[in-house]
Amino acid sequence: MCGIVGYVGKQKASAIILEGLKRLEYRGYDSAGVCVLQGGKLDVAKKAGRVENLVKEVTKHHLTGTTGIGHTRWATHGGVTDANAHPHVSSDGKFALIHNGVIENYSQIKGFLLSKGYTFQSETDTEVLCNLIAYHYAKEPVEGSRSPHGNGQGNGGAIATSRFLESVRKTLRHVEGTYGIAVLCVDYPAELVAARKASPLLLGVGDGEYIIASDASALISRTQNVVYLKDGELVHLTKTGFTITTLDQEDVSPVVDKITWSIKDAEIGTYAHFMEKEIFEQPLALENSMRGRFSEDGSTANFGGLNLTASELRQIDRFMFCACGTAWHACLVTEHLIERFARLPVEVDYASEFRYRNSPLDRNTLFFVMSQSGETIDTLAALREAQRKGYRVLAINNVVGSTIAREANGGIYQHVGPEIGVASTKAFTSQLLLGAMLALYIARLRDMSFSDGVIYVKALKGAPDLVRDALKQAPHIQAIAKRFAHHTDFLFLGRLSLFPLALEGALKLKEISYIHAEGYPAAEMKHGPIALISEKCPSVFFAPKGEIFNKVVSSMQEIKARKGPVIAIITEGCELPPGLADEVITIPDCHEAVLPIVAAVPVQLLSYYIAVERGCDVDKPRNLAKSVTVE
Repeated sequence: MCGIVGYVGKQKASAIILEGLKRLEYRGYDSAGVCVLQGGKLDVAKKAGRVENLVKEVTKHHLTGTTGIGHTRWATHGGVTDANAHPHVSSDGKFALIHNGVIENYSQIKGFLLSKGYTFQSETDTEVLCNLIAYHYAKEPVEGSRSPHGNGQGNGGAIATSRFLESVRKTLRHVEGTYGIAVLCVDYPAELVAARKASPLLLGVGDGEYIIASDASALISRTQNVVYLKDGELVHLTKTGFTITTLDQEDVSPVVDKITWSIKDAEIGTYAHFMEKEIFEQPLALENSMRGRFSEDGSTANFGGLNLTASELRQIDRFMFCACGTAWHACLVTEHLIERFARLPVEVDYASEFRYRNSPLDRNTLFFVMSQSGETIDTLAALREAQRKGYRVLAINNVVGSTIAREANGGIYQHVGPEIGVASTKAFTSQLLLGAMLALYIARLRDMSFSDGVIYVKALKGAPDLVRDALKQAPHIQAIAKRFAHHTDFLFLGRLSLFPLALEGALKLKEISYIHAEGYPAAEMKHGPIALISEKCPSVFFAPKGEIFNKVVSSMQEIKARKGPVIAIITEGCELPPGLADEVITIPDCHEAVLPIVAAVPVQLLSYYIAVERGCDVDKPRNLAKSVTVE
């Protein structure tokens, strides 16, 4: 959740760090800070609120040093105050530290440090970590005895192990919990130590400079060459080189990867918000997700990264999907499509619940986890729990080099580019598409006919153009949003594969406009939620053409009989009784595998325009983070 940026090089560190922090604002935060090493001391500037507040504070400090760290905080321990903002400085003034994660045994450590005379200025677990490093440093009187060693990448020099590095290493052996950290020490003015455990951290390898970040967007303007740190690894940086070692002092040979997207992909362009941009990027995102993934005969999908043979897949009796939030909704749609077309049972569980309950699973169960970032802590924990019990786990995610991508036994990359808006849009429809392709792939391995496969593939290939058509409804939906933006309660109702879209529509509205909203199967409305109906509670219905259209219309009539406003999302060719809906949004009629993708567009736009009308900060909604990396 928190954003981390660290810099070692020849340039003014504060400018580069502030640029990186601005690019991390989308992750969610409530305060920000920087620390630069200069003149033999740690110069800290930090402020509650947005990065703009920090920028004003930094101008008062005249930070000119070339080594520094910066942070955007999402509060876990302690309230939103200047004192609780990162970086934190040890009570002896020797160390500054930024941290993403939760130190679970901080209370015991704090008690120990208080007994040793260390003092604290904040309520955070992070300051405890910083003072523990200072404690071990004071007990480490001489430099480490290991021989100098390099990183083997020809990056400009070897670094000997140091008192600084070993103090951080000893500290991390005593902490329980999760962390991504970057640390400065006044005695080592051109060095930085960083480490990770269950919190994303990567190293950017630039031209005579190195950048530590929790997200690639913070360093992409400086370099596209990155090293993805693994759990239990520490990286030690100077201006001339870096080394990576483990907590057990084992050397690690780094692998330098290349980020495949550019800084332009993470810029807002002419759009008012990143969310708006990403809604309108969906046709291209869908094309990128499916590119090269259909068979030559046009009857099925191809996935090169599953690492399972067709014979092995035919042995699968059951699927288990785990995810959180919007990705969980995408899994529910995938469940419907796999059961509908491949005729195999599917279970979908919240990743946060799966690891804590003893779910009985058949040995021929195949696991999937779904996470846009590939760093969602609950989803990662579910993956590890399933693997611990002997199951193969595949992943659908968008970030090459992410922890989930590395630890899964195989998977599918989304290839939609960076998604900056906190409320997921293009990543969600990409997940729906890949779920539909997966259902096709499994169905064709079993009993789906060639001709049905050809029809299915043709429908999927047409999805980008159908979404383009649906996006043409934007001005109409904007007008509807103006009419209904003052309401404080909404219901979203759908059936079968569109019930998860009702959940997603409600979530989108809650996330960015702070309006209370709930999603239900349309037929369940009369089993309780109908008590909420009044002139002040609009209902958004998905009413596509098909066998249950008349059933959904009946539910609408029950709403109207109680004077509830109705917004109907229908497919072309549907006719509603006159006066039944207060507003109608028409989307293209399409194959049922594609329908959820197209149906997502109007609820995304409706939520977006309502939030704008209400004056909400669409890209940075309160209390939310783009990637949830703490449990």
